[in-house]
Parts: sequence; structure tokens; C-alpha cells
Amino acid sequence: MSAPLLSKKTTLALVIGSALSSTTLADTQLRVTPSQMVQGGNGLIQTPTARIREEGGMAINYTDNGEYRFWSVNIQLYDWMEATARYTDVRTRLYSQVDSFSGDQTLKDKGLDVKFRLWEESYYLPDISVGFRDFGGTGFFESEYVNASKSVGPFDFHLGVGWGYLGTADDITNPFCEVKDSFCERPGGFSGRGGKVDYDQFFKGTTAFFGGVEYQTPWEPLTLKLEFEGNDYSRDRAGRLEQDSRWNVGAVYRYKDFDFSLNYQRGNTIGFGVTYRFNMNTASQIKFDDDPRNLMGRNAPSDVKDVNKSRLYNDLYNSGGFILSDAEIKEDSATFYGTQVKYRDQDEAIERVGRVAASELPDSVKTYHMVDNRGGLPMVDTQIDAEAFISAARYESVDADITETYVRTSPSKEVLEAYDPENTSGLFYSADFFFTQSFGNPEDFYLYQTGLLLNGGYAFNENFSVMSSARVTLLDNFDKFNYLVDGEDVSLPRVRTRVREYVSENDVWLDTAFLHYKDNVAEDTYFQAYAGYLETMFAGVGGEVLYRPVDSNVAYGIDINYVKQRDPYSQTGLEDYDAITGHASVYWQPEFLDDTQITVSAGQFLAKDKGVNIDYAKRFDSGIIVGAYAAFTDVSSEEYGEGSFTKGFYISIPTDLFLLEPSKGRGLFPWVPISRDGGQMLRRPSRLIDLTETRSPFYD
Repeated sequence: MSAPLLSKKTTLALVIGSALSSTTLADTQLRVTPSQMVQGGNGLIQTPTARIREEGGMAINYTDNGEYRFWSVNIQLYDWMEATARYTDVRTRLYSQVDSFSGDQTLKDKGLDVKFRLWEESYYLPDISVGFRDFGGTGFFESEYVNASKSVGPFDFHLGVGWGYLGTADDITNPFCEVKDSFCERPGGFSGRGGKVDYDQFFKGTTAFFGGVEYQTPWEPLTLKLEFEGNDYSRDRAGRLEQDSRWNVGAVYRYKDFDFSLNYQRGNTIGFGVTYRFNMNTASQIKFDDDPRNLMGRNAPSDVKDVNKSRLYNDLYNSGGFILSDAEIKEDSATFYGTQVKYRDQDEAIERVGRVAASELPDSVKTYHMVDNRGGLPMVDTQIDAEAFISAARYESVDADITETYVRTSPSKEVLEAYDPENTSGLFYSADFFFTQSFGNPEDFYLYQTGLLLNGGYAFNENFSVMSSARVTLLDNFDKFNYLVDGEDVSLPRVRTRVREYVSENDVWLDTAFLHYKDNVAEDTYFQAYAGYLETMFAGVGGEVLYRPVDSNVAYGIDINYVKQRDPYSQTGLEDYDAITGHASVYWQPEFLDDTQITVSAGQFLAKDKGVNIDYAKRFDSGIIVGAYAAFTDVSSEEYGEGSFTKGFYISIPTDLFLLEPSKGRGLFPWVPISRDGGQMLRRPSRLIDLTETRSPFYD
């Protein structure tokens, strides 16, 4: 009996199935990699997509588009959130009509974007995200959007709905307008003096569709883009721009860590750009370092009296990066007091010290105590079970885990009483580079100052010392800094806006000179007091108490200070202005946000305004930390001035990412969009949260 003929439906099903199989195969081989849009952020050309790259991804962008130039930095803070900071250069507008102030410099504007992924793409469903563009500032490109992205083999399809700048084409009815009339019209302008988040504008006014498609070509470096815009360019800050078409086309060529883009927009404008990409989780540097001590051929002495202490102490530093200040070796335990100066990774530091101790101490020693000191004070006692450690270090079982052979605790009373360092007094000194910068200034887009910070002092004992630092400027362009407030009617004391007088009039400046006392006053509780020249602009006296248990995700502190403003034209002179300033602070590493620290400080600021400062910091696997802060006080945005409230951003980078040997230390790169007098904290020369960092490491 012959087999039945296949029906047309069956044949069609087989063809479709074959095509789907081919698509699935292609999907594993060719897939669009998200790239940056013109204004920064994952997107097509002028419009965002729902895509979010891997956590830790950073993209630094420059694009040129006729009337506009954009500089932006895009960061993937989590696998569900991205943030973008942007500067816009409006070529058709001057920064100021006052030539003596900014001359012929074009208008610059700051912008912040944020996007959250609401739903991650699955086999049938797309990525879905909601975003807020230019939400804190003067609102050049302020808009909100909801969009979806779905990949099919080498194609990535995108569709979104935009409000504000992304919705000026007004081709659909605002769905929220059907619910409440207030959503039908979008308020114009911006509130305060700029810099505020205008919640009352969200999802209001005209609405439009936008979207497009990306195609990953068979030639792997090249991706093509086709986009349909929701903006008609009728409300641009550069002026009403001619738009001959809402369709834009573009291409992205990827070479190593760079993306080069070329596009044709509005039917009449050619744009181009370049992006540098790297991942802050995977960033690393090859290290040339000796391997940890091998215990396979361990030949330890049979008795404590046979220990070669000189070799042991030297090896603790050479192989473990641990500088001893005191040690006590007994028949059944050994305690080493010192400071880790080489290895940033806590587990690596403990393992290296443990391997040295295990190779040099007899089996009768059952416990190794590694007591980490900071500023001469014992902070953490890492208690290593010697037998379990040696077994794990020799990989005597398939599930050997060295980290399970030790515990970190607060030093006991016995450990603290046994601490008797020989050298607790003497001179100390160091030299560091400093670098300050400011973007988007009216006088010049980029102002900078760099030089040496010379530090020194004398320690009378482990608790009491005198310390100082001098700033030596080697290179700067702060002579262009024209911003003065002497002629401006301001309601706040000028606690920070006189910065030009301090930084541009003194190539050598005594930054600090103060007496300092610190101590461990109770279990998990530390105290410090200081008096003298405390920072560049203020002198005074103050104190702080901090409660910080070992490896706790919460710490509590309080500081109070009486300060007087320093005379910028005299290294030691003081002016009449004085203030009491201080804050109660909570330092929290929430369990539901990986590698994140949130600091909330409530109290009185330098200008005697009262409120709260919130600091957010996210740490990536490489040790790079990205942070932002904002201060909200009882000063109105009109009293505060341009910017409406104090805010800033920073990146902290471990120095060992640039070195071929392991090292500790960090470089800080701050960005303050605009500095005014409200919400300003005293830059205390010593902070207990930094001094006690090893008790619950975040920056270490």
C-alpha cells in the first residue's frame, strides 16, 4: 500500500517548521548587540529601545548631529536598570549674551536619563521597559516612554509610545487623557531654577508612536538601523528644525571596544558618532605576583621554640602583604596584629597570610588570629582554624573551601589587652596626586586643576596625632573661572560659591592642619575628635561617634562640628562667618540590592540650612564604584539658585586596575553639575566610616 500524499497544509507546516528551525539556528549565530543612540543610552538613532545590556556595562559616547553635539556616559547599574548622564552643546545658541561672562561659547545643558526593564524577553514575549529622559534639569529633551523589543534571528524589532519630546508628532491620543483631563496638556518650562524633577509633567501632553528595526548583517562588525521617530522637531531648543521625513537610517561598525556610527536623519541631516565600551564587572589588569605559599610539601617546625620568627614576619609581608605591628606566638595559638597593604580582595589576603602561618608554625598551634589594624586601632580579628585551613589548602577533599575555615569577629578583650606595639609614635608622610574637574561651565566647557597633595604629621601614640596636608597646583585653567557672587543678591551664606578665590589665587595652599584623637570606646563603637584647619574653606573643632559591628550591613554614626570660614587670601586667617554643622547618619548595604551602599545623613549643613543628604553607591566586581548623592533642605529652589538643590556624581577606581602588581588604594573622579551654597556638608579630614572600613568592607 503506497504512502498517502502530503496535503498542502502539511507541506506548508513543514516549510514553516523548517524556517523556524533555520531562524533558531541563525539566532544562535547572528543576534543584534545593543548600541548607543545619539543622545546616549541603548537605542536606535534618535529613539530608545527596551534593551538593557549586561550589568556593569559602560558606554562613553560622542555624537555630532548638525545643530547638536552630545557627550554622554551610559551605565548599566543592574540587569534591570540603566542610567545616562549627558551634556548637550546647542550650536545655534550662545551660553550668555554677556560677552565678558562667556564670550562666544555656545549653550551647554546637562541631562539625566533612566530606564527600567519591567519584563525580560522570553520565547514569545518581548523586553518591556519604561524610561524617563532628561527628567532632572531644564528639560531640553524631557520625555517619558514605554517600549518593547523582540529579536527574531538577526533582526531586532522595537515599538514604543512616547510623551513629551518623543511625542511631539502627536499622532495618537494620550491614553491617560481619557482617564483624567489634566493629562491632556503638558505644562511648559521647568520648575525652580532648573535641576528639579518635574513629576507633574510625566506622561502628559501629546503622544506618538516610535520604533524601528535593527539588522545584524552576516558581516559581524556591521549592524544596520531603520527608525521611525515620534518627534517632529517643532519644540527644539536649537529652534524649529526642518524635518523632511520621520524615517531615519543608520549603521554601526564595531571594532574591538569601539562603535562607529553613521546616520541620515530627518531626510536632510548627516550625523556620526563614536562609542567606547567596557564592562566594570569584568575590567581587570594582568598581575605579576608570586603564587600563594604551597602547603603540599609543608615542613613545619615541631615546637613553638623552633619557629623562625624573623622569616615568618618577613614572609607575612612579602607573600601576604601584611605589615606587622605586634605579634604573640603561644603553644596553641598565634596572634598577628598588622595592616593589609597589598591585597584588596579580603579572602585572598586571609588565605595568603594563613598559608604563611601554616608553613612556619607547628601543629600544636590550633588557631591563627589575624588582627587587622586601621590607624593603629585593632579592628577585626580573623580567627583561622589551623587544621581545617591546612586541609582545605591542600585540597584534601573535593569540596574544600578555605573561606569556611575562618571567622571574622570583633577583637576580644584578651586580644585587645595583649596588643602592645613597640612603635606607636613618630613622623609619617605621603604624597598623592589630586585632580578636580568641572564640566559645562559658562566660561569654558571644561575646567580642571591637578597637582600634588603632600600629607604629613606626627603620631604621639596609637590614639593621638597631629596631621596636615598641603595642596600644590601644578596645572590648571581655573584662571578662566569668572563666576563671582559678590554682586548677586543671595539669601544663603557663601559657604561654597567663593571657591574661585580659594582655588585660583593660591598655587600652594594649606588644606588641613589639625589635632586628631581616636579610640575604640566600647564594643563595636568608635570615637574621634579633631580641631584645626579641617578643609580648604573651613577651620574648627568637631567630633564623631560610630557604631559598626563586624560584617553588619548597617552602621550608625553622629558628628557635630563648630566651624569658621577661612580667609582665602591668608593661609591661616579666619573670617567672621561661623556655623554649627553636623549629621546623624545611617550606612546601609541592603540585602536586596547586590553590592550597594546607601548613606542617609540628616542634620544641619554649612549654610545653616537643615535637611538630609542621600548617597547611593554601586560596586562592581572589578572594584569600580559608581555613586551619586543629593541634598534636600529647607531652602527653596529659588533661594538655592541655579540647579535647585545640591547633587553630584562620582566614580571610585581601584589603583590596582592600572598596576602590574596587587595594591590597595583608590582614585576618585567627581562630577558636580553645579555647586551652590545650600545642602553643603563639611569635608571632615577624617571619617570613622572610612577608618573602620575593614569591619564591613565595601570600598576595600
